[in-house]
Amino acid sequence: MRLWMLGIAAIVLSFISLFIGAINITPMDLLDWESDETHIFLISRIPRLMAIILAGAGMSIAGLIMQSLSRNKFVSPTTAGTLDAAKLGILISMLFFTNVTYTQQVIFSFAFALAGTFLFMQILDRIKFKDVIFVPLIGIMYGNILSSITTFLGYEADLLQNLSSWLMGSFTLIIAGRYELLYVSIPAIVLAYIYANKFTVAGMGEDFARNLGLSYKLVLNIGLVLVAVISTTVVLTVGVIPFLGLIVPNIVSLYLGDNLRKTIPHTAVLGIVFLLICDILGRIIIHPYEIPVNVTVAVIGSAIFLTMLLRGRAYAK
Repeated sequence: MRLWMLGIAAIVLSFISLFIGAINITPMDLLDWESDETHIFLISRIPRLMAIILAGAGMSIAGLIMQSLSRNKFVSPTTAGTLDAAKLGILISMLFFTNVTYTQQVIFSFAFALAGTFLFMQILDRIKFKDVIFVPLIGIMYGNILSSITTFLGYEADLLQNLSSWLMGSFTLIIAGRYELLYVSIPAIVLAYIYANKFTVAGMGEDFARNLGLSYKLVLNIGLVLVAVISTTVVLTVGVIPFLGLIVPNIVSLYLGDNLRKTIPHTAVLGIVFLLICDILGRIIIHPYEIPVNVTVAVIGSAIFLTMLLRGRAYAK
């Protein structure tokens, strides 16, 4: 699939997204800058679209980096404990540091996400039998352990409802002033593209990377930091969005291979297109009510993932 085709699809879907919602807004309404429709368009529709674009591109690239560094097509922030570690960090900050600012809470969650991802990679280094199925199963078990700890602490402190409502993957509450944290992911995406060739080489193995004079540990740590930054900003702003970082990189690798310098732009745009489709469907199926985007992503993503898995094509190296 050509990049310009994906770009056109993203533009068309973005335009559609701007004019779908509980309140009917048409392009003609925007001619009156004092109208309520224009006000809603500026404080709600445009911020929501920007959040979708940044979250779709960011999570897709985070999944691509993790799959490259772990050399496993099943690995993503949702199957490696990254998002679960970020959730645990949020709960710990809510539980023990009630007076911290929002910025401090973000830093706290980022530290947990980074530590959780780094621990998962350390676990992989100590596993001799690195089967393509076995590795993500370990990641899922590891994530479930972190999630169980989060649930236990949340239950004891009566914070489960607060945590669940905050981390529900949805763009419903996105308005101006509540999504700007996602802009932090832009430098991370740029750095991912700059280090794309190094990530590709590191994905071939530590010995191969060292033979080419590459500092494997440094590149690995840079990749983990980028994944943690992107995952944390998305979780704190939008909530947990499953499957996005798993299936989008796999779809792109089917027709472009595993060279990250080539696949990163396609992965970012396809992630945006996929998330826009899921969000638009969630807004029109039971209009004027809305289905959270994490539900539509989970349903469509699981169907695509199972199809790719049954065909046995997505994980050929």
